[in-house]
Amino acid sequence: MNTGSQTRTSTDNWPEVEASCRRILGDRLCQFIDQVKKDPRPESHLIAVLHQVQAEFGYLGTSQLDAVAQLMQIPAAKVSGVASFYHYFRLEPRGRFVVNICFGTACYVKGADRVAEKFKTELGVNLGETSKDGMFTVEACRCLGMCALAPVITVGDDVWAQVTPDRVPSILEGYIARAKGS
Repeated sequence: MNTGSQTRTSTDNWPEVEASCRRILGDRLCQFIDQVKKDPRPESHLIAVLHQVQAEFGYLGTSQLDAVAQLMQIPAAKVSGVASFYHYFRLEPRGRFVVNICFGTACYVKGADRVAEKFKTELGVNLGETSKDGMFTVEACRCLGMCALAPVITVGDDVWAQVTPDRVPSILEGYIARAKGS
């Protein structure tokens, strides 16, 4: 039995954790979180905070999710659970160019599945994935509302109509050239 004075060491490193989280998220997001925390139920604003984080970074990375959990004092499991539950949130970075392939009825009937297969083959990805070079993300969407132009894809704000598998390589080459020129 120790009868002498005992030395207590503190394990509370909150100031360092908070500073690290603030560096990860930046001033604008931290100000938003600080404002949200004034609410009697700040956890009810979690989705809004995650929307803001995704708008800032383009996706919700592990470090950003952990920082939100720490600053909002919400369990990390809840934060990551909310982020992974909602389809809107992306947990991986997207490519510089996002290719959306319409799989609405008209586009599908006119060959959207074959167009998608060609993109997947050319880029070495599955739907929802980003090419290894970070240039392209290929996604499926329900309907772009341009049925008369089927099959339709969009690349960013550009609309491509009556796309065939044979056109895919030249479409990709155009965006690769655009990226090299900027």
